[in-house]
Amino acid sequence: MGDWTTTRVEDRLESAADVFRTLPGVMPQGFFNAWPEYFHSFADKVGQEPQMRRTRPGPRQITEAEEALLWLRWLERDDARIVWLRAERTPWKPICWQMGISRATANRRWQYGIAIMVWKLNGKRVPKKRSMEFVTLGARR
Repeated sequence: MGDWTTTRVEDRLESAADVFRTLPGVMPQGFFNAWPEYFHSFADKVGQEPQMRRTRPGPRQITEAEEALLWLRWLERDDARIVWLRAERTPWKPICWQMGISRATANRRWQYGIAIMVWKLNGKRVPKKRSMEFVTLGARR
């Protein structure tokens, strides 16, 4: 598959978030909708902007998204949450509020989480006794 880079990991996570966003929601067993489907007449549609439908993700995209989701298991719970929120393109301010940390700390933990994924995907062992900065810089090389 080649060497993994931080950019490639970030892109794959964002792609996974997009795939999961387009999938239909899970409904409980026995759920049904009793409302009749409403068909719009031509007169209803005059003057409206056309709505573009998103294409459904294919089996390969879903498999890649599930694989990327499994990468989060390598991280601490809070770091995984930060990485996933960023993959969903959540702005930093809500992330900082949810996690109760500063912007600099959130960014540092996000970079560290991505770096751990890069190390593991490249088949390297993440050094436990080294600093977050060492691990982050090692992933960029």
